[in-house]
Amino acid sequence: MDDKSLTPEEVAGQLQITKNTVYEMIKRGELPAYRIGRKLRIDPRDVQQFRQQGKSFEIARTGQLSAGMDPVPTRFSPIEKMAGSSPAEIIICGHDIILDILAQHLERRLQPLRVFRYKVGSFSGLSALYQGQADMAATHLWDGDSGRYNLPYVRYLLPGIPVTIIHLAQRMEGFDVQAGNPKQIQDWTDLARPDVRICNRETGCGTRILLDEQLRQLQIDSQQIQGYEREESSHLAVASVVARGEADAALGIEKASLQVRGIDFIPLQKERYEMVVKNDMLGRPEFQAMMDILRSTQFRADIQGLGDYDLSETGRIMTGI
Repeated sequence: MDDKSLTPEEVAGQLQITKNTVYEMIKRGELPAYRIGRKLRIDPRDVQQFRQQGKSFEIARTGQLSAGMDPVPTRFSPIEKMAGSSPAEIIICGHDIILDILAQHLERRLQPLRVFRYKVGSFSGLSALYQGQADMAATHLWDGDSGRYNLPYVRYLLPGIPVTIIHLAQRMEGFDVQAGNPKQIQDWTDLARPDVRICNRETGCGTRILLDEQLRQLQIDSQQIQGYEREESSHLAVASVVARGEADAALGIEKASLQVRGIDFIPLQKERYEMVVKNDMLGRPEFQAMMDILRSTQFRADIQGLGDYDLSETGRIMTGI
């Protein structure tokens, strides 16, 4: 696939935007990219999907997109569907590349299905699911009081709605620190030291909620933490801030830290990354295909090649509520 991949400059030409805008899209997690050596490459299929999303989503309720905001997904109108201008489609919320690979498998299996990726944090994804703006939402929200992932938030954010939670993977959350860990950052309390600056994730994402819950449990005031107000919208972005020396630490996942030079990773907590669907979707072919894919040898092989994923429970139905 590498010989068919695109450079950021080529993507900029195709989308008729500046090269810097492409880098910002990659930084915010809106356009998947990978590295060959020190150079970024983009899969042409991801560029095409980005174009399709742009045609099918409203930018925002006002028609404008503010800096750092994600597009708000909307359903195709009944007129468009009657005209046959849009085939079957589903919307999946969440950031992780697992979801991109799942989307590709679904589209191949259920042609002409179109899978749109709404790349937002866990809180926003569950909200979109509640409002009928999405079909599936991936989440990794830790509740400090119960010590459980996802279920407490699903019950709170989707009240009265029967849903099913399906396990996707476990990932390691921890601190991205500069190579050699010069500040000797080891645990949550180190973030409150006066000589430590952090880079934070955006409000509502699972990583930010994990940090806030840990601070609450330890009774640490976020105002004590230098850099708490600085936000980036992806794991790669916060790791890059640390690598550039603009912060001493950032909370992220191990896989992202392996993609950024000049970063060490301090593991802290294994998290559960899971998919939430409403029960009225359980009889749909898209759900049945997703379950078959998650449990397939090919899907697991695709994910294992990325590293830092525990797939021992992938495809297991955790609960129906």
